[in-house]
Amino acid sequence: MSSPLLWYLNRGTGVVLLVLFTLSVVLGVLATGRGASPLWPRFVTQGLHRTLAALSVLLLTAHAITAVVDEYVDIRWWHAVVPVGASYEPVWLGLGTLALDLTLVVAATSLARGRLPHRAWFLVHLTTYAAWTAGVVHGVGIGTDAGSSWLAAITAGCVAAVALAVGARLVSAGRRRRAILAVGAVHRTGPGDADEAHLEDLLGADPAGAR
Repeated sequence: MSSPLLWYLNRGTGVVLLVLFTLSVVLGVLATGRGASPLWPRFVTQGLHRTLAALSVLLLTAHAITAVVDEYVDIRWWHAVVPVGASYEPVWLGLGTLALDLTLVVAATSLARGRLPHRAWFLVHLTTYAAWTAGVVHGVGIGTDAGSSWLAAITAGCVAAVALAVGARLVSAGRRRRAILAVGAVHRTGPGDADEAHLEDLLGADPAGAR
């Protein structure tokens, strides 16, 4: 089946997905922070992150389904789950499939989070960055509107937002590590303790702050 409606749905879900997925990633980075504002409590950030993540999964699924159902190009159902073997734009389509697969793995482990060690869950959760990156490159390479100035501006804004959020997070974690080392010099805490705290800060491995 092929119709302009399917094409517009696939096109529209792709663009909206880019924005929602980016917001989810940015809020996820902010949700692991140790600071919180009375005007914007951490639970609000976490709640928005989870809501946007769920919407992103639904939109990503809809985006894949419309691509398969629309017969204008030869995309079979297995191309939506196996990132190799497609005849149509194999590289760009494969990256989109990889983004879908990684996102579904993250979603599945999030549903089972209570049964998983926090560190193991978060290490899997970190693949969200790979999924987001694969999705962005997929859109740039295969998107119908990829060459348009408005979509280029949206894509650039999304990349900048994630880069700024991650950069700010790394700077904050670095400052915390230096503070721990300074306190450790007084209380004779070894560098290993600071490295462990630094790693937990980067990974958001604080059970009280992450749940």
